[in-house]
Amino acid sequence: MSTPAVAKRLGPSARWSTLWGVGMLLLFVGERLFGGASSLRSACLVLGPAAIAGAMVARLQRMRGAADDRKVAERVLLRLYGAGMLAVILYFIQSDLPALRGHLPLEHDSPKLATALAALWPALWIAAAWPVALVELAYAQLAKAPRLETGRIKDAMYSGLGLAFALVFVFTVAFVSSERDKKYDLAYFRTARPGEVVRRIVRTLDQPLEIASFFPAGNETREEVDSYLKDLSHESGQLTITHYDFDIDPLKAKEYGVSSNGILAFVRGKRHELLGLPVPFEAARNALRTLDKEVQQRLMLIARQNRSAFFTTGHGERVWSPPVDATDKRSGLGKLRELLLDQSLDLREFGASDGLIQDVPSDATALCIIGPTRPFSADESAAVNRYVNKGGRLLVALDPENKVDLHEILEPLQLEFHAETLANDQVFARRTHTDGDRINLVTSSFTSHPSVTTLARVGARAPVVLPGAGWIDAKRGRPIEIQVDSPIKSHYATWADKNLNFQFDPGEQRRAYEVAAASVKGLSRAFVIADSDCFSDDAVNVSGNELLVLDVMHWLMGDEAYSGLSSTEMDLPVSHTRKEDVAWFYSTIFVSPILVLGIGYFVTKKRRRPKVAPAPRAAGGTP
Repeated sequence: MSTPAVAKRLGPSARWSTLWGVGMLLLFVGERLFGGASSLRSACLVLGPAAIAGAMVARLQRMRGAADDRKVAERVLLRLYGAGMLAVILYFIQSDLPALRGHLPLEHDSPKLATALAALWPALWIAAAWPVALVELAYAQLAKAPRLETGRIKDAMYSGLGLAFALVFVFTVAFVSSERDKKYDLAYFRTARPGEVVRRIVRTLDQPLEIASFFPAGNETREEVDSYLKDLSHESGQLTITHYDFDIDPLKAKEYGVSSNGILAFVRGKRHELLGLPVPFEAARNALRTLDKEVQQRLMLIARQNRSAFFTTGHGERVWSPPVDATDKRSGLGKLRELLLDQSLDLREFGASDGLIQDVPSDATALCIIGPTRPFSADESAAVNRYVNKGGRLLVALDPENKVDLHEILEPLQLEFHAETLANDQVFARRTHTDGDRINLVTSSFTSHPSVTTLARVGARAPVVLPGAGWIDAKRGRPIEIQVDSPIKSHYATWADKNLNFQFDPGEQRRAYEVAAASVKGLSRAFVIADSDCFSDDAVNVSGNELLVLDVMHWLMGDEAYSGLSSTEMDLPVSHTRKEDVAWFYSTIFVSPILVLGIGYFVTKKRRRPKVAPAPRAAGGTP
């Protein structure tokens, strides 16, 4: 009997796999849709196994009457049918079917075995059903072949098993993940170390100061805090570190105003300042990253006298609250306010209705005039001048576009503001990607003046951004008792763009312009900067601008010892420009796949390239 004749007598193979699948479907419908002791379930329980058994019997007969090559495919399918039938048997063993017949279910006597079978039978069924489908597809393509390629049948079976195992693995991982909900923080973590500002504050202590730590013994958060405090205690003999447990030392906790564990109490005489930290270590991780900043705030509150900064209003100044004038679209000072509050400063708004026409209060440590759009009245200017002459501290930030020069206030300081917008086509901050960005000056040119102590030390690592700045000129021939310094200068390629065309035109001069000035007369101090945008919410986020705010305010208030960098272990976000985001997008979507496909193509082509055998040599001669 020839092989084609045998194949014709055997008939299509897929119909028996279809019958096997129908039997499985009937079992599924009976168990999942009907359930219980219904007659429909009973019918499915009879018809389903009957169809599976019929398919297996038919497959066995085909295998016995098949030629040797096709017997391989029939044997593979029969074994897969058997694996599927075994999965059904395992299902019924752990199901509620025994209970319907008056017996106890398996989970009653052997719950672990029932759970194991509940996980095993679907895995076994998938490992049978998926290969059956792929083997039938391969078998159908070879049905009319003179001789069956058994290798393709086996490859189809192994591919089905591989896919089934992968699917089982994915579902297993998903199940285990849902049942065992564990979180692992792989982010960088380290408790902040004492920064230079905190160390300097502790070194300058002139009275004893106690830091009382309230944590339970053996607590991991306490260990991290103790490491920080121990390092800090080496800076001064005036600092004492004590440890308490709220539950063991309730009297001491009451004395310091502590209501629970997880508190650091900063005690100096009768003054107490508290810092709360979560007791569980996982909850305290973020707080420990910024521990130095929080300790700095408490030390400033308790180790120095109260400081206040008055911000003038009523002249179109920038304010931290929403502007009254709806036409004022400038960015506010909300982030500047937060930054100064972190320095434990008392901030107040101060206008004509608050007494600016008469006098500036003596409790104002510093008076700030940020971006006025209208000039001061004669009485207000006189009040500011009297305040400065009495040893007051003054911060002035002006903008060239507002055409307000406050000459009545700046002339006694021997300073002059030039309302000419500076531009630079070599070093500038891009924002709109147009020529208009050239007025966004960027500079790291700082002197050694104490008003820019930290900036001078950091240098080019933290440049200052000045969006739309004018320039300041110190008068020549000024009195010897008035000392003027220019702590910040622009880049040497800067010019005064008088026609605002953002182009360097003939007649314009490139040079380093003085964009800020510090004036000192006796106890009075004044810092004037030719741009108020550098203090706005859009610019204070720049690290150099933040340091500028802190350095200037510390100098004005006589707190130069507190200037410096706080220690933090917070992860910095990775930011990209719009062009960088576009480049990364197209690289991942197009370039990377094309590169992988190209490498695969050349590697495959190289492997398939036939080796050319050398030409035979003629006897006794050359090839």
